[in-house]
Amino acid sequence: MSQKTFKYTNGEVTVVWKPDLCIHSGNCVRGLPKVFDIKRKPWIDVNQSDSILIVEQVKKCPSGALSYIMNASNTKEFIK
Repeated sequence: MSQKTFKYTNGEVTVVWKPDLCIHSGNCVRGLPKVFDIKRKPWIDVNQSDSILIVEQVKKCPSGALSYIMNASNTKEFIK
């Protein structure tokens, strides 16, 4: 069974979203509503904030549905 994965990048950071893992805690939407807006398609727009703030918010995802990749270093960092 394959898991859906969506990626959103601003060139510096890529946010990876796995909707099948999402528990809809709302941490992302409350923390950075300009980036994470469920009324918008696509609902993640990483051009709406600084990469550092995006990474800090993604780290608060309790389910691991959101993770990020720092593109410049080509290092994958995933939320557990």
